[in-house]
Amino acid sequence: MLASHSPRRRDLLAEAGIAALCEPTDVEELTELDGAPAGLAVANAELKAMAVAFARPAEIVLGADTIVVLDGEIFGKPRDLVHAAEMLGRLAGRTHEVITGVCLVEWGRPAIVKFSETTRVRFRSLGPEEIRDYLASIDPLDKAGAYAAQENGWDVIECVEGSFSNVVGLPVERVREALAEHFDF
Repeated sequence: MLASHSPRRRDLLAEAGIAALCEPTDVEELTELDGAPAGLAVANAELKAMAVAFARPAEIVLGADTIVVLDGEIFGKPRDLVHAAEMLGRLAGRTHEVITGVCLVEWGRPAIVKFSETTRVRFRSLGPEEIRDYLASIDPLDKAGAYAAQENGWDVIECVEGSFSNVVGLPVERVREALAEHFDF
């Protein structure tokens, strides 16, 4: 069970051979937390997973939260297109981190596994016209950092160091490992 309405995460799981039903959550995500940014992503993933796990104790529930971090500043989802353009302008020509927090819960056992994955992403240098064209090609408002690696991502991304699926929204390799190790999946 995927505690999300994210088609990207559902598709990543399906491509990895993991069938998952989606059950969106209405939890209010935390926007800040003392400590490392990875802790915020994991805390939000846990909030999402627990919101669904209580109602489905016999199922393995996966919650995830992805953030973009530049120089210690967390970039969540943009408020509007102006904010999205501002984010991309700040990321342009620089390397940032994409951090996804993951929480897997099977409430009936009980079992809970939490972790985060960090991928470094270097953006191309982008001028205002390139940013405007890119934003016209995607819907940036539901994406941390206002970009999508899977949607014309190479228009803005120069290189990725680490898990590409993590940049899309879920470190599938680590999820598979955790399911096999902790849940007999």
